[in-house]
Amino acid sequence: MKMAVAPLRRGLPLDAPCERPPSPREAARWITTHPARRSLHINDRLPRLLHHCPELRTAHDLVRRFAGMLDNRDATLLPGWLDDLAKSGLPPLTSLAGALREDRHAVTQGIATPYNSGVNEGRITDVKLQKRLMAGRASVPLLRQRVVLIAHFRRQYADRPTVSPR
Repeated sequence: MKMAVAPLRRGLPLDAPCERPPSPREAARWITTHPARRSLHINDRLPRLLHHCPELRTAHDLVRRFAGMLDNRDATLLPGWLDDLAKSGLPPLTSLAGALREDRHAVTQGIATPYNSGVNEGRITDVKLQKRLMAGRASVPLLRQRVVLIAHFRRQYADRPTVSPR
């Protein structure tokens, strides 16, 4: 503490406080969040981050273009976007482009139609969670009962009317 206060006593100028750089998880969240839903602070910091890191700028541009395809339900831009993804020079994005090309028809349908498998994925996640929680401690009938109860509670929760904000 004494060392921190000493420059103040001597009248030395203090360094401006530095902002902590965002973690990789924060940067990914900033990039994937729609610009209208970001806070003003993030909308101020993100351009500075993208200015200092061209790889992130490339990833940001590709993510925003894909989000535009999802928003407009327009899969006609997908082949060009996949080409740009493959040419990005970033190994994770290049491998993603290859994987998406292999399943291009499903990706096209996912972009162009309003249907998704979110409910099924949620149920599968519930089953896997119960399996992990009860590993070696429960019989199949007990696991089945727990999964049925979770599905029942989820349905009850989904059917409740939402309260509008005042």
